[in-house]
Amino acid sequence: MNSQSLIPLTACYTATCSHLLRFMSLYDRGRSVSVPCDETGNVDLNSLTEGLRNTYLGARAMVGREYSCPTVQIAH
Repeated sequence: MNSQSLIPLTACYTATCSHLLRFMSLYDRGRSVSVPCDETGNVDLNSLTEGLRNTYLGARAMVGREYSCPTVQIAH
């Protein structure tokens, strides 16, 4: 699950996706999960595809075991 391939371009428009919630892997430096969020880190689950929603929920459940606590980053 590379962060570069998780978010389809259509899911993150500048007007609706100004920030990303990123979960970095604790064991693999290049691995992360990123989902669109607002500036406070709130994720709109209804706007995510089923696959991205499942990936997000999985990463959230694995915080401390596989992923670090998520950080909010400005989308580029």
